[in-house]
Amino acid sequence: MNPTTPRIAELTAPAAWQVVDFISDLHLQAGEPATVQAWEHYMAHTHADAVFILGDLFEVWVGDDGPANADDEARFEAGCVHILRTTAQRRAVFLMHGNRDFLLGNVFAQACGLDLLADPTVLAFGGQRWLLSHGDALCLDDTDYLQFRAQVRSAEWQQAFLAKPLAERRAIARGLRTESEARKRSGALYADVDAAAATAWLQAAQARELIHGHTHKPADHAFGDGLRRRVLSDWDAGSTPPRAEVLRLQRGAGTVQVQRLPAQQAV
Repeated sequence: MNPTTPRIAELTAPAAWQVVDFISDLHLQAGEPATVQAWEHYMAHTHADAVFILGDLFEVWVGDDGPANADDEARFEAGCVHILRTTAQRRAVFLMHGNRDFLLGNVFAQACGLDLLADPTVLAFGGQRWLLSHGDALCLDDTDYLQFRAQVRSAEWQQAFLAKPLAERRAIARGLRTESEARKRSGALYADVDAAAATAWLQAAQARELIHGHTHKPADHAFGDGLRRRVLSDWDAGSTPPRAEVLRLQRGAGTVQVQRLPAQQAV
């Protein structure tokens, strides 16, 4: 196996599933109510059998104890938990960690009634194998970020961070967000997915299509030999024009139709 290819989990869709939706990079936060409302409407009305959220559902998540508190941020988080729990009572909901919400844990998943998904995971659906990832681990040219990612994904770092008081964790997160916004305003270029690494992942997974988020550059890319990657859109319902897209797989007569739909049409 290529050294950049991690262990790949597998999920087989139930035979009854006909429609599967993928979203990512919503970056939900109380200060962006239009996006929260668009997401709530989509979750309440989609007719998909399963919704896969491939990372960065939240702008930041500093631990599962947040919603148990009584401040404004906790009330916002608790409201999102309610939306997820209500949706999961009607259809399957899967959530993959992103680079902003990697501290989402089992307490959160149980409260929402959803399943946490390993990154990467192969979904067997419609007679095909679809490789799912957030995508950040494939941006090999972003070496500074990958070093940071390795640090914060370690059990030791997470244990030490989660032991800090909630207010301190939130202050640290605000500082990291400020640095990120400053980098965006500076016009710094962000690394894209490495084609060779993505191809190696697909070959290891025996899949032909990779579905991922993270880069905020929705498009379909062909690698040759029938391999391709499909990049999910980020969500910003308050932008002009608004961005809120769903990638939908729909089982047909011996095939699977792939559609990109505005969220308001994916219901």
